[in-house]
Amino acid sequence: MKFNVTIDRDEDGVWIAECPAIPGCVSQGATRKEALDNVKEAIAICLEVRADDD
Repeated sequence: MKFNVTIDRDEDGVWIAECPAIPGCVSQGATRKEALDNVKEAIAICLEVRADDD
């Protein structure tokens, strides 16, 4: 399954990655790659939690 993510840099230089299809699924990283890797993990965890809740 593929999800679109948005990625932006905040005023402190930290990369913020968010998955708009999953409200509240946000992560960050010191580098763009780290933020993308972290949001992939966050997506997997969000989906796992939602599956457990159903």
